[in-house]
Amino acid sequence: MLILFFKAAILIPITLVPILNPFGNAAIFASLAGDIDRDAEKRLARQVAINCFVMLLGTMFIGSHVLMFFGISLPIVRIGGGILVAATGWRLLNDKGQDDIRTQVASKPREVWSEDDFKVRSFYPISFPLTVGPGTIAASITLGASAPSRLSNLFVSIGSAALGAAMTALVIFLCYRYANKMVRLLGRLGTMVVLRLSAFILLCIGIEIFWQGMLGLLAEAGITLH
Repeated sequence: MLILFFKAAILIPITLVPILNPFGNAAIFASLAGDIDRDAEKRLARQVAINCFVMLLGTMFIGSHVLMFFGISLPIVRIGGGILVAATGWRLLNDKGQDDIRTQVASKPREVWSEDDFKVRSFYPISFPLTVGPGTIAASITLGASAPSRLSNLFVSIGSAALGAAMTALVIFLCYRYANKMVRLLGRLGTMVVLRLSAFILLCIGIEIFWQGMLGLLAEAGITLH
């Protein structure tokens, strides 16, 4: 049971971090933060991490039930989510620049924020859609749908999801907290290498999710593979 718990928890950041791409977004975060001091930058990074934690955990628990309400079965959710996750990994492997959202956000001029700006922009556009975008939401729904639904595994599912989302939020916080240092340390080449390796892992995870969905669909049809 303990092995199942940690395996399910670790799967969440492994799946979501490549899509979230906090390493690649660190430079954009630093640009958006403008000329705020170090304490304010730390507070901003912490608030963004909290926002992302709530969004990820809520999506994992609520999103799958919404799909079930519309009669979409678990194998179909896994197949669709697996295709989307794999496609995201493939796109990141072949991506030669920033996508439209990142380009639009990165092009905003640097400016000093007021307290109201801080509260609003810690969520939009930094938390959503720069960090948690449509691909991350879809992957979170897939992870939530793949969690055990039996009552005996309910606490394992809830605990592992919370731990996994917390680990993911911690990665986001660290990347954004030390955004300026990380950009200087990794450089453009280092950031690209980390992104490509993460994208390949994401592609493999997407294929695995798709395959589990196919096996479930075949099992419902009474077809077994030996």
